[in-house]
Amino acid sequence: QVQLVESGGGLVQPGGSLNLSCTASGRIFSIKTMGWYRQAPGKLRELVAAIASGDNTDYADSVKGRFTFSRDSAKNTVYLHMNSLKPEDTAVYYCNAVIYSSGFDVVPVSSWGQGTQVTVSS
Repeated sequence: QVQLVESGGGLVQPGGSLNLSCTASGRIFSIKTMGWYRQAPGKLRELVAAIASGDNTDYADSVKGRFTFSRDSAKNTVYLHMNSLKPEDTAVYYCNAVIYSSGFDVVPVSSWGQGTQVTVSS
């Protein structure tokens, strides 16, 4: 009922930049939160950046000062601007959204995108 479509991954050299975007579509009454997570080979999926309470954004310590999260609420779209990329940023990046599909929903539903590969290598 809800689809998340990510774009913008790719191969970049260390120190380079990439921009990711994610758009939610389908049955959306309201969005509680959206964010970016990543999963490197052999590791657990981890938070990268996500909307916290109010207009605040939570960032993983490892990306603070290098990554910037932004959103366009009118378009149900979030972005991740990644600068000063490091080889350890290599992972599949997933978009997550927690959405109420109708005004009658008591509990919102968490949905995931298909993931986009980010590879940082020289």
